[in-house]
Amino acid sequence: MPEQKRLPLAGIRVIELGQLLAGPFAGTLLAYFGAEVIKVEPPGGDPIRGWRKLDDNGTSFWWRSLGRNKKCITLDLKTERGIDIVRQLIDGSDVVIENFRPGTMEKWGLGPDAVREKNPKLVYARISGYGQTGPYSAKPGYASVCEGIGGLRYVNGVPGERPVRPNLSIGDSLAGLHAAFGIVMALLDRERGGSGQSIDVALYESVFNLLEAVIPEFDGAGLIREPSGSTVTGIVPTNTYLCADEKYVIIGGNGDSIYKRLMEAAGRKDLADDARLQNNAGRVANENEIDQALSEWCAANNSTEILNKLEDARVPAGPIYNARDMLNDEHFQARELFERVEINGKPLNIPAIMPRMDSTPGATQWPGQEVGSHNHEVLCELLGLSQDEYEALQKEGILGE
Repeated sequence: MPEQKRLPLAGIRVIELGQLLAGPFAGTLLAYFGAEVIKVEPPGGDPIRGWRKLDDNGTSFWWRSLGRNKKCITLDLKTERGIDIVRQLIDGSDVVIENFRPGTMEKWGLGPDAVREKNPKLVYARISGYGQTGPYSAKPGYASVCEGIGGLRYVNGVPGERPVRPNLSIGDSLAGLHAAFGIVMALLDRERGGSGQSIDVALYESVFNLLEAVIPEFDGAGLIREPSGSTVTGIVPTNTYLCADEKYVIIGGNGDSIYKRLMEAAGRKDLADDARLQNNAGRVANENEIDQALSEWCAANNSTEILNKLEDARVPAGPIYNARDMLNDEHFQARELFERVEINGKPLNIPAIMPRMDSTPGATQWPGQEVGSHNHEVLCELLGLSQDEYEALQKEGILGE
């Protein structure tokens, strides 16, 4: 563990409500940079604890990363007592993050208008599939669906084939990033004399936010950007190529001077000097010819040979890494992209969280803990419940213990 420096969000208390990825990822980002994040889970815990590969204790490895630095408590929000305890926690907090279906928090009497009666400076971040308003707001909105309606899936894939999904929950993570950004902006405004405010984050809008020129190109020129395989429409050359050793490399040679160096390194001075190809518009018009030349060059050489030549020529290029490649890479190690935690005596690497800050860096204080591991600390030490009251909650099943 690196020497702990000042944390930028120290002193900020966050109540994290909701499950799975979008809301919890926003909470993870805030907790990494010093916020006290109290994660409220149902008695059985967040379902993500049991998703994908599990460790020897039946807990997902993913949870150890996503749940880091959080104080985990359990409450049954189907009970009045459970809701009342959450209300007390919110009264003494700076931020609420929730990612339930719109209307759920209002049904529990925990909507922003209700809780701001006692805590007017509360920052209230709401994450949902389609937002809190509009005709789609009541629809269930998982990332897979929202990535489609938000435009990402349309441009992602091979022409003529079904749209491709990255093997990650991109829509959820993007929504979590947008929520964390909104929360920090709202806290900054509050520091400057503002009051609390609500942040309405929709998964489909978080995806929509990344569409670059897709909308103005259609509205201004009637152009619909289509899927383009491993290339990017209108920028040439940038593609993925298979080498003689059955490994792929990515080459980005789309700058004018970079293109010339690329083709010279590939032994194609004729194409490097071709008058038609000296700017991007000309290269786009002749994309197939350029791509064919690079494909043939890569197919005749091993990936290491290709990458060494391109590095010497100062052309952006690189391999496609899996998890093993990243862990073994000296640059990843030098940049300290992995943090070592311990789970029941066994070491585990989890990813560090960016951005990298020189004066107030974040850090992993502890990995994702077991269900309800902070119940006593939060309920008794923070809220001031007596031991008898705590034991009554246990007996009534409100904590699920």
